[in-house]
Amino acid sequence: MGLPSRKATCNSHGQDSSYFLGWQEYEKNPYDEVKNPKGIIQMGLAENQLSFDLLESWLAKNPDSAGFKRDGKSIFRELALFQDYHGLPAFKKALVDFMAEIRGNKVTFDPNHIILTAGATSANETLIFCLAEQGDAFLLPTPYYPGFDRDLKWRTEVEIVPIQCTSSNRFQITESALEEAYQQAQKKNLRVKGVLVTNPSNPLGTTMTRDELDLLINFITDKEIHLISDEIYSGTVFSSPAFVSIMEVLKDRNHENTEVWDRVHIVYSLSKDLGLPGFRVGAIYSNDPIVVAAATKMSSFGLVSSQTQYLLSAMLSDKKFTKEYISKNHRRLQKRQSKLVLGLEKAGISCLKSNAGLFCWVDMRHLLSSNTFEAEMELWKKIVYNVKLNISPGSSCHCTEPGWFRVCFANMSENTLKLAMQRLKLFVSSITINSQSHQEFKNSRRKARTNWVFRLSFQSFHDREQEER
Repeated sequence: MGLPSRKATCNSHGQDSSYFLGWQEYEKNPYDEVKNPKGIIQMGLAENQLSFDLLESWLAKNPDSAGFKRDGKSIFRELALFQDYHGLPAFKKALVDFMAEIRGNKVTFDPNHIILTAGATSANETLIFCLAEQGDAFLLPTPYYPGFDRDLKWRTEVEIVPIQCTSSNRFQITESALEEAYQQAQKKNLRVKGVLVTNPSNPLGTTMTRDELDLLINFITDKEIHLISDEIYSGTVFSSPAFVSIMEVLKDRNHENTEVWDRVHIVYSLSKDLGLPGFRVGAIYSNDPIVVAAATKMSSFGLVSSQTQYLLSAMLSDKKFTKEYISKNHRRLQKRQSKLVLGLEKAGISCLKSNAGLFCWVDMRHLLSSNTFEAEMELWKKIVYNVKLNISPGSSCHCTEPGWFRVCFANMSENTLKLAMQRLKLFVSSITINSQSHQEFKNSRRKARTNWVFRLSFQSFHDREQEER
């Protein structure tokens, strides 16, 4: 009678994924330049710590907002009291304006269509609850963010069916891959309720092409299903091609106020673009009034604090600040990404060409002992335990090809990144030397065997010649 619920004891959270296990190993032995210089460097965490000084500078110049004051008078009591789950109107207006600014003001957003949530995790789960039932399925292109196994499935009991993408076309979505995933779901007697994509992609660090976005719109139109576009990294696009929001595509195709218009939903957060994951500010944007109403009610389980909303509404309403922040943040991300790519190249490692995000999709297939996921895990363990770098193996992202890894670059100092690349270069050099030594040993054995066979043959010939004489 005292047993916990089935959900409490089920093992579908995904906490045993190598993605999370790497974090656990890091926490046991975290790198510190002074206190623990031989510890594990965290390169598995997609945080943006490159522009904190810009945020701190704004706070210093706006003490009233930081001190919860309005016109010099404290509003602490006002903010401390309960606010309804619709959110502060000033913050919702500031947030949708910021979302439009990130998208070059090519699209606008109605604050009445936005629902505030405690981060993108809560936003995605809430949307799944609103759109699907237990046993339904969503299609996700691989590789995808490992946390989706938890966010989308654990409590909702909705299934994920992968859209298999490969390196042959830079992991882009194809019509055949979409259709194959849909058919695979039907074979499993799963009703497909929609497709979920992350644009820009986590873990690829790339923006989706216009052809891919058009393909997705055509697909959900044909199948009469939903599309969730998780655009949490939309403000991290630091080089061409430019980011194109799914809302821009709908607008260009004149889909406003159509059935498709109501079946496309956006997830957003300030965790990556402003580097504020601890503030837990996420949002759902939907044109479907039924989804907006239901998600708003559900948001009471994960509200954003009034204090947070007040502070950020003042910050995001400062257009001079947001313009400067977006520009400088882009330049810093591009510079840091370039340093990672250069460091990898010096170590003899390449990566997928990227233009967004806080990470690179790194190709280490040539370092595998065999073309298997077992070999990938063997390499990953060496990198975590011997090299002392926590990176995320592609298998944790459901990649179909062993040997790919996600490596983050924006959550550490430039010196720490430099040290990480030095460690990796030494490791790759040791593998190369060992491989060469092994090959030389094999060659020497082969040469010795050839000489022995030659001597044996010569001796046999000599013996026969003597007998004939």
